[in-house]
Amino acid sequence: MGDPVVSVKVLPRSSINQIVGFEGDILKVKVKSAPVDGLANRDLILLLSKCVKVAKEKVEIISGHRSRLKKIRFYGMKKDDLFLLLNR
Repeated sequence: MGDPVVSVKVLPRSSINQIVGFEGDILKVKVKSAPVDGLANRDLILLLSKCVKVAKEKVEIISGHRSRLKKIRFYGMKKDDLFLLLNR
């Protein structure tokens, strides 16, 4: 089955770091940082890992490092558990 992968649309330069919610199959996430020197990616990983209560090393951007649309893999999680935590 493998580790779950989620499509994420990042909205950089927002006033707050927060998960907005799902729009179809895509999770919208706001981060304060600008997309410079990987700062927005770092904030995204920290926010997602905190939300799903795993170490940041278990959350990986697998595609879209320089794009607003990214694929994120969550290691060691069940898909159902992950979506429950992301939808809170």
